[in-house]
Amino acid sequence: MDDLFAQNQRISKLTKLGNPLLELDSLVDFAALAALVDAKAPRTAPALGGRPAYGTELMVRMIILQQFFGLSDDQVEYQINDRSSFQRFLRLERSSQIPDSKTLWAFRERIKKAEVSADLFVDAKRQIGAKGYIARGGQVIDGTLIRAPVQHFTKEEKAILDQGKIPEDWSKAKRAQKDLDATWTQKHGKSYFGYKASVSVDVANKLIQTDVISTASAHDTKHFEAALDKANTSRLVLADKGYADGPREARLKADGWLLEIQRKAKKGKKLSACQAQRNKRIAKIRARGEHVFATVKQMGGGLVRTIGLARAKVQLTLNALAYNFKRAMFLVRRDAAPGGSYA
Repeated sequence: MDDLFAQNQRISKLTKLGNPLLELDSLVDFAALAALVDAKAPRTAPALGGRPAYGTELMVRMIILQQFFGLSDDQVEYQINDRSSFQRFLRLERSSQIPDSKTLWAFRERIKKAEVSADLFVDAKRQIGAKGYIARGGQVIDGTLIRAPVQHFTKEEKAILDQGKIPEDWSKAKRAQKDLDATWTQKHGKSYFGYKASVSVDVANKLIQTDVISTASAHDTKHFEAALDKANTSRLVLADKGYADGPREARLKADGWLLEIQRKAKKGKKLSACQAQRNKRIAKIRARGEHVFATVKQMGGGLVRTIGLARAKVQLTLNALAYNFKRAMFLVRRDAAPGGSYA
């Protein structure tokens, strides 16, 4: 038998079961994020008689929704049309005009051209910090490899590209599909093609405080200082042995930083028992950074579907932003529960 109130009853039940999008909606000031985009990249006026562009706040919600669930552009379009919870989050319950995958791609391009993704990341940190979750307890600096679709070139094409030139027979369409920024690197005997994200994660809250995106072949230690978060209330910095650098450590220690960087054994010589124990102690805290990377990759942050470093920066920065919102939601729930524990 039909029930006129069935939809409202389902919505009520879903709310009681726990709708993460309701939590996200209550946590985030999407209007503030949209204002940042509009300030740097104002919406273009529609052509005479054309349909007005979608509102910036709607598109910000849509792109964060995408990162939150690790969806491709086409999957976002499908899920919005299929899932009532997505429609409610986007304020589209009564709208027949739903942005498609091409509109989402165009909005991401708008963010890229205006170089506003970093501003969005900073404002998201500000909003989370206003809830009391500031960077504290020290920081873990680490890097992770982000895969990109492998590019295939002929020997002749590679020879031309190595000279910093573009093959003359490449059409504009072919050039647009070739990622000339991603690079190869090796880790633990395996080859990887793509990019690298170097981040600072605060020890107390496991929130990403900085992110530096580079090609995969860039050495970890190159971005250590760029990733260093100077806003953390503690001067403690932990990192693995890949970041060991005597002169830099001496300089940073002179500036008041307390560096806990794991040591690597010299060729033909084992670490002393004291050094091994120190490494183990550092690794126990550093694991909090590894937990972050694991979650980010579950959210789709282990692969870029875009072409070029500029687009990779947008995707990975938005992914870090979405992770921080998800983590902040957990922190709010934890602290609201009786006897909430440190995790």
